[in-house]
Amino acid sequence: MRAKLVKTLGIPMRRPPVPFFLAWSRFFRSGWRRCRRWWQGLVPVGPKADGRALFWVPIRTLSPRHKPRMVRHLLALPAQDRYLRFGYVATDEQIARYVGGLDFERDEILGVFNRRLELVGMAHLAYTLDPQWASCAEFGVSVSAHQRGKGLGSRLFGHAVVHARNQGVRLLFIHALSENVAMLKIARQAGARVQRDGSESEAYLALPQATLDSQISGLVQDQMAELDYQLKLQAQQFRAWLDTVQEIRQGVRDARDSGR
Repeated sequence: MRAKLVKTLGIPMRRPPVPFFLAWSRFFRSGWRRCRRWWQGLVPVGPKADGRALFWVPIRTLSPRHKPRMVRHLLALPAQDRYLRFGYVATDEQIARYVGGLDFERDEILGVFNRRLELVGMAHLAYTLDPQWASCAEFGVSVSAHQRGKGLGSRLFGHAVVHARNQGVRLLFIHALSENVAMLKIARQAGARVQRDGSESEAYLALPQATLDSQISGLVQDQMAELDYQLKLQAQQFRAWLDTVQEIRQGVRDARDSGR
C-alpha cells in the first residue's frame, strides 16, 4: 500500500535506518573480502593434488600469550592424531609440558585461527642448538580433525619453508611415523627425499638460498596474517559487547515486566 502511494504521489520512500551493529558487520565483511581479493591477486596460490585451487590461508607466528589456545588445540586431538604428531599417544600432562617448554625466541611456532579465534592448525619449526647443524631445522604439524581436507597442513608446511629459507636454513628435516601418510605425502610433493626405516620415516628437503622475493613474500604474508588476526579479534570483542548489551536489555525488560 505504501509503495503504491509513493508511486502515485512521486514522493521518494525513505528506507528505515540500518541498525549500527548490522552496518558494522556489513562493513567488516565487505572490507575483508576486498583484502582477500587483493592478497590473492598479489600472491600466487598453487593447486591441490586433486586439481582444485588453494585459497590463501592466514598463517601467523604464535607467541607465549597463545599458549592456552595451543594447549586446547593439542588436547582436542584424538589419540591417533596425538600418536602421529608426537610418535606416541601423548597424555594431557605431556602435552602441557611440551607447550610449556616451547622456546619462542629460538623456534618458529605457526598457527591458523578460525573466525572464532580457535587454533585449528599448528606447526613447529625447530632450529637446532648444535652449531654444526645451524643450517638445519625440523618441522612438525597438527591439524584439528574437523579441518581435514582443506590443505592446512600443506599451507603450514609451505609457510614454514619460506620462514626457514629466510633464516638461512638449507636442510629441512621431518621425522614421522611411516603410517603418517598425509605428512609424508606433503614432504614428497615438496621434493623431499624420504627414507623409511621400519615404523619410522625421515624426510629431507634441501632449501634454496633466500632471495629478495622470498623475504618480501614472507614479510607481506606475516603482515596480512596479523591484520586477519586483529580483524577477527575485533569482531570477537564486538560480538561479546553485543551479547552484553542484549543481556542488559533483557534484564531491563524482565524487571519492567515483573514490576507491572
